[in-house]
Amino acid sequence: MDGAAVSGAPLLRLLAWLSPAFPLGGFSYSGGLERAVHDGLLKHAGDLELWLATGLEHGFLWNDAVLLAASHRVGDDDIGAIAALAAALAGSRERHAETLALGAAFITAASAWPSPVLEALPAETALPVAFGAVAAAHGIGLEAACQGYLHAQVSQSISAAIRLSLAGQVAGLSVLSALEANILAATARAAASSLDDLGGCTFRADIAVLGHETQHSRLFRS
Repeated sequence: MDGAAVSGAPLLRLLAWLSPAFPLGGFSYSGGLERAVHDGLLKHAGDLELWLATGLEHGFLWNDAVLLAASHRVGDDDIGAIAALAAALAGSRERHAETLALGAAFITAASAWPSPVLEALPAETALPVAFGAVAAAHGIGLEAACQGYLHAQVSQSISAAIRLSLAGQVAGLSVLSALEANILAATARAAASSLDDLGGCTFRADIAVLGHETQHSRLFRS
């Protein structure tokens, strides 16, 4: 299953792992979005769409897609090196804590579907690495896994934006719809990528993540 098509039990597992009800705690994090709103960088839904589109092309969402693709391809013996690289790439204390906490929660919850890959993953594994490796072990194709993962991450950011009163639900859904092409494009690039393609150019987003660490009043953990 190398393409995006997925059905049967793998589809049900993919839907379960990407459900907001899956016990990861992603609702606790905004990935710096809260600080960006606080600083006035984002003022309406249009700003949010551009922010997320840039993240998919040049930011941490792009790096997540590359790491997911790499972990999907490698065998159990090599996954530790990718996990270490993913942790090292986290650009701030909160980003590091976020991706490792979500990765640990994903591994714990995914153990309901036993697989040897769960034992091969290091104790500290970033979320995209854990997701890519487990998806591959359960026969979920790379494109389907990456599309689903990026869609879930974008949806989480939009949910955070709604809680921050940056956009309403209808406007948030419009942003999600508008970003479908960006998600598909990022997935296609990631499917053809290697670890040499890691990198970003989203300075304001990175600074917002750093600034959140000292924000006095906040709703989110990042």
